[in-house]
Amino acid sequence: MFSDRRSFVLTGLIAAAALGLSSCGGGSATGDGAAGSVSGDTVKVGLVRSLSGALAISETAVRDSELLAIKEINAAGGVLGKQIVPLVEDGETKPEVFAQKADKLINSDKVAVLFGGWSSSSRKAMKPVVEGSNALLFYPVQYEGLEVSPNIFYTGATTNQQIVPALDYLKEQGLLTVFLAGSDYVFPRTANKIIKAYAAANGMTIVGEEYIPLEESNAQGIAAKVLAAKPQVVFNTLNGDANVSFFKELKAAGNTPAQIQTISVSIAEEEVTSVGVDNLLGHLTAWNYYQTTDTPKNPAYVAAYKAAYGAARPTADPIEAGYNSVYIWKAAVEKAGTFDVPAVIKAAGGLELETPEGTLTVDPTNHHVFKTARIGMVRADGLIEEVGGSKTPIEPDPCLDGPDYPWAKGLAVGEARAECDAAK
Repeated sequence: MFSDRRSFVLTGLIAAAALGLSSCGGGSATGDGAAGSVSGDTVKVGLVRSLSGALAISETAVRDSELLAIKEINAAGGVLGKQIVPLVEDGETKPEVFAQKADKLINSDKVAVLFGGWSSSSRKAMKPVVEGSNALLFYPVQYEGLEVSPNIFYTGATTNQQIVPALDYLKEQGLLTVFLAGSDYVFPRTANKIIKAYAAANGMTIVGEEYIPLEESNAQGIAAKVLAAKPQVVFNTLNGDANVSFFKELKAAGNTPAQIQTISVSIAEEEVTSVGVDNLLGHLTAWNYYQTTDTPKNPAYVAAYKAAYGAARPTADPIEAGYNSVYIWKAAVEKAGTFDVPAVIKAAGGLELETPEGTLTVDPTNHHVFKTARIGMVRADGLIEEVGGSKTPIEPDPCLDGPDYPWAKGLAVGEARAECDAAK
């Protein structure tokens, strides 16, 4: 497991220096990475979320769910007898700001753990800071895979738990001509490389591929190209406010899911409200949790979230994964009997928790979690109803190295290949 640890830390230190960030004061690569986090009866944790910018539409709710988990844990006695004190920073939907705020929280504020990031760009900006300081980050959002870090736990889906099951579903439904529409940053471009490799091996045809800047909210141009191409389905990796424009344009042109279907991997219940139910009715999503998910623990979670933030506020996949992240960290700390980061990382491997989405098991080798794939369809009430999926949890394979993915050979290259190999 992470046999070439030194290469990870060296890479992190070099990248942090390139970003102009300090790596001192928060524990060295051989230190505990959490020195100074505990004071008296409290322990500090850091939350860095986009509370402004294009992704505030999504990340504000994740912060709220993390704060709910912290409140519940504190009410039950805290962690190792310590009350959790959350320090919240705004990443402003800017990767460089995420890196700066992560550095501040870890090395100045001395937090024991960091919960943060939505876009892959934000995660990749924080990654060298976390690794260089031997700190700990929980990242709760589905992403493109092809990454493994000794200092990050990925509690959202990796590729074989969301993108691949979504493609399997489209293939089963006979939706074989596909248009790729995405925001122009790491996740959509890498995801689309994976989608194109899958398509080539599974009889699917890509009829268009277009991107707009992440900060751009006008998707009229992409919508026009989709309508002109007339695919059976759009695989949508647009993020943030651009989805509002995109789906409004499709609806205004008279499109329905029966004509051009879409499947989105970044639109959950929280975004349905913003995009508009009328614009999304009957369209598909791919996640691992919905407010409607039928598990023993979900009703109590939904009730608690709504009690805290209002009956009109839905839960959603990244919101729930953020909530789970706090509880996974708590369980790992208590198993380790310390806030010491290396001990907590070791203790987290193999943990099994009952959560609102079902049973989660933390993989000790790649720091991802087993997750059930769930394909959903937007209903008239704004909630999402499950229409397909894996039924049982899927073992995470962020590098797509398993025998089920021969078409993915060669996708993990360079640093990604080194990380994947080091985690074996």
